[in-house]
Formats: sequence, C-alpha cells, structure tokens
Amino acid sequence: MANLNSKYDPNAESQTAFNAIPTGEYPAVIVDSDMKPTKRGDGEYLELAYEITEGQYKGRKLWARLNLKSTNSTAQEIANRQFASIREVTGVANPVDSQELHFKPHVIRVEYIPAGTEQKNGYVTDRDSNEIKAWKRLSDGVATNSAPSSAPAANNQPASPTPPWANKAA
Repeated sequence: MANLNSKYDPNAESQTAFNAIPTGEYPAVIVDSDMKPTKRGDGEYLELAYEITEGQYKGRKLWARLNLKSTNSTAQEIANRQFASIREVTGVANPVDSQELHFKPHVIRVEYIPAGTEQKNGYVTDRDSNEIKAWKRLSDGVATNSAPSSAPAANNQPASPTPPWANKAA
C-alpha cells in the first residue's frame, strides 16, 4: 500500500485520449530509450520515446522501435539504416549508451496510419496511429502542421497627442 497524501493535485483535469497526429515533419527530441526483447524472444529492439518540442502538438510523445538484433535480416537491415539516420541527425556517431542520443533536437517525419490499414506483416491496425518514417537535422528546416504564431507588427509611427476618434474631419 502506498501513502498518496500530498503526492498529487486533486484538482487536476483528467487526461484526454491522444489521437494520432497528422502526417508531417515535427521538431522533436528523444526523451527516453531502452533495449527490449522481442515478443518471440529471438531478438532485441531499441525503443526510443520522442517528444515534439514545438507547435500545436508540443509535448506529444511518439515511439520508434528499431529491431537492431533480429533473426529477420531485412528487419535488422532497416533498423540499422534508421539508426544511422538518427545518429547522423543527433550528431552522435558512435553511441555506447542510448542516453547519449537524448535531448538532441532534430526533425522527425511522422506518418498518419488510419485504423484498418493492413501492415506488411499482415497485421491490420485497430485504431488510428502514427509511425516515424524519417529523420533529419533541425537546421535542414521543418514544416510543421501547426499555425505559426506571429506577433502583430510594431507601429513605427510616433504617438499622436490626439486620440484617433478625435481626428474625424468636420
């Protein structure tokens, strides 16, 4: 049993469901990572937790899973190419620990996958989801799917002592 006294905000709003985000490019960082065994137990994958850092979806998390050790040579080859892209965009050429990749800003290309989509392995998605398809350096530019925030242009005219409504022609 755990004592929860003063450990939470009793006025916090409940979490709403996270729907899949639109296809697009988003600035993001890796915030967590872990090597995990595959379901069959015959390999391992690197799970990378991403957090979007700007725009309408700031704070949203997405995951990439790279089958770095697999009995399926094609899956392992794809994972190694993806990992090479991640190493390149983060500037960490030869990481010894996946934590070296954390909090290095870059851009992820996210694809929206609607419910009912049949995957290459025959699995049919039961809900809308996202998949990270590509990585690029933040300096290469990013087109996000959110409206840019803009401040009103500064008025460089000197302030008039007469209020605007008093300037009406008679």
